[in-house]
Amino acid sequence: MTKPKESLVLPPARRRLSWNDPGTRSIIYQVIALLAVGSAIWFLVHNTLSNLSARNISTGFAFLSKEAGFAIGETPIEYSPASTYSRAITVGLLNTLRVALIGIVLATILGTIIGIARLSSNWLIRKISSIYVEVMRNVPLLLQLFFWYAIISETLPGPRQALHPLPGIFVSNRGVQMPSIHGDGLLWILGGLVVAILLMIVMAKWARKKQEKTGQIFPMIRGSLALLLVVPAVMWLLSGTSMTLDIPELKGFNFAGGMTLSPEFAALLIGLVIYTAAFIAEVVRSGIQAVNRGQWEAAEALGLKRGQVLRLIVLPQALRVIIPPMTSQYLNITKNSSLAVAIGYPDIVSVINTTLNQTGQAIEGIMMIMAAYLTVSLSISVFMNWYNKRIALVER
Repeated sequence: MTKPKESLVLPPARRRLSWNDPGTRSIIYQVIALLAVGSAIWFLVHNTLSNLSARNISTGFAFLSKEAGFAIGETPIEYSPASTYSRAITVGLLNTLRVALIGIVLATILGTIIGIARLSSNWLIRKISSIYVEVMRNVPLLLQLFFWYAIISETLPGPRQALHPLPGIFVSNRGVQMPSIHGDGLLWILGGLVVAILLMIVMAKWARKKQEKTGQIFPMIRGSLALLLVVPAVMWLLSGTSMTLDIPELKGFNFAGGMTLSPEFAALLIGLVIYTAAFIAEVVRSGIQAVNRGQWEAAEALGLKRGQVLRLIVLPQALRVIIPPMTSQYLNITKNSSLAVAIGYPDIVSVINTTLNQTGQAIEGIMMIMAAYLTVSLSISVFMNWYNKRIALVER
């Protein structure tokens, strides 16, 4: 028997410290670039600190522990002028997150509806949706915010003549007053909502496996609504805690009690949602049109209705095209919320502007604004990129 020949394995080539070696040149270029960037940063920092020292301007974040001394119109957490600057900035950040998260949800719903409507076979619906998209995308957002703020604050009646669309809800130029819930039972209800959402995720996976095995479609919408209503109620009943419903009442020239959505918050939310929904509509429309027409024809040949084809076949495939540009729109709605300062909504930009005007800590204030938006934007990007990888096609 002949002995098989051993494969010849060449030793790895040794890198030569020569300018003619491309690898060596790339390392040298990177080191030079890093040194240049580091030198520029050192020069800017050193020059800034020297100028501040020459003008006897203190630096650092020690001012955060001092008393703020100014009021904030909307405070999702407990706050008073006697609170610290750090507490005030936290209130501004929570206000920004509140309008951004609610705006993302509402803009996604509205934009998806309009995007689907743009592909409707009904001529009137298709044209109205197209006009909406073209008008809203070409009118500056700041101008829209001014428009909605003027509509809410100037055209709505005063508290004594407030609109009363539903029991316990009043709409006036002071904002929207609605009932609020207080007590330990609220925490149990919120916990129940979290549990219900987790159960919805489990139910969705189970329904998908059931459909793959039997072909039967589980009514996810009705099941999800049932979980959202039943689970929090059951957890509250089992906890034995109490809750009180605070209904707003007209006292004097304004309402007392309940919860108030200010005109500034309403104008900002409406403007962000309507403006961003126009861009999301185009993202949804292009994603649906990216799905091959043969998918529609094959599904219709199986006897599926147009709504079922869109929900079960087309949209799941279109998501792979929709998610990347949708991420950009979510980032835009978060960053565009900084325009709230123009209409007096106390977001993080407005609060820090007041802070740096009182303390003179302009550099620290700008750094905190940049850090806040960077953190929120990166968090949204990480989540959306994770979701995009999760739904991406896996090549074999």
